[in-house]
Amino acid sequence: MANIIQARKRVRQNVAHREHNVSLRSGMRTSIKNFVKALQAKDVEASQSAYRSAVSQIDKAARKGLQHKNKAARLKSHMNNRLKELASAS
Repeated sequence: MANIIQARKRVRQNVAHREHNVSLRSGMRTSIKNFVKALQAKDVEASQSAYRSAVSQIDKAARKGLQHKNKAARLKSHMNNRLKELASAS
């Protein structure tokens, strides 16, 4: 444990920030998994709503620096391509 007051405060802040980041990252992953489940069920309507939710979560994570913007763009692109495949197959 740190001895200097500012260092102690920094440790407290880091714990709080980490909890917040873990929560955001978990929400993003959950929304992506929900999208994949809807795709596997071949439900176009559910897939589209899950896609919108996932894109929102991914954008939030990229904006906050939890994920690189290029990775966020790649994820969204792959999800959109899979959604288009499902829509065209139906």
